[in-house]
Amino acid sequence: MAITTPTLKPLIFTILFLTSTLPTKPQQFSEYLSRKQIGLAGRREKLSHLHFYFHDIVSGRHPTAVRVAQAASTNTSATGFGLVAVIDDPLTIGPEKGSRIVGRAQGMYGSADLTNVGLLMVMNLAFTEGKFNGSTLSVLGRNAVFSSVREIPIVGGSGVFRFARGYAQAKTHELNLKTGDAVVEYNVYVFHY
Repeated sequence: MAITTPTLKPLIFTILFLTSTLPTKPQQFSEYLSRKQIGLAGRREKLSHLHFYFHDIVSGRHPTAVRVAQAASTNTSATGFGLVAVIDDPLTIGPEKGSRIVGRAQGMYGSADLTNVGLLMVMNLAFTEGKFNGSTLSVLGRNAVFSSVREIPIVGGSGVFRFARGYAQAKTHELNLKTGDAVVEYNVYVFHY
């Protein structure tokens, strides 16, 4: 059975009329939610302390930190200003290279200080062991490399660390000035649910 033009017009009108009169949920940009709606009802916030070592390997055949950009003046700058490196650094239980890996630091850092060696750190600490396996912490902040202890903000997380906030204390354990490789001790203090 073929539909003719005279019968098609009323059919289209009826469809348009019915779809325009159907109740629709109004579009909105934001809304308030209860803790229950997002699975936090009855859950208390806790403070966790994580301790591990960050291995930043820039030398050798298998570096875990690779320079991806630099300014024309980076090599003549006393601070390496303008350097950007992408990282996939192992996080280990102990400072030894063969120590058990508990996660990876994945992201980038850039030299962002003209007068002192100061890095802008943008990375996820992605954990692969224990109760934090599959969870991440997001780090964003300044790392004054030659200060004895640096404090870097934890600005969020995923998995077990959803709604995370806190800080990481970084302390250089070992720095090879010839190769640029470093082992950094991290103490992370984070609030999460």
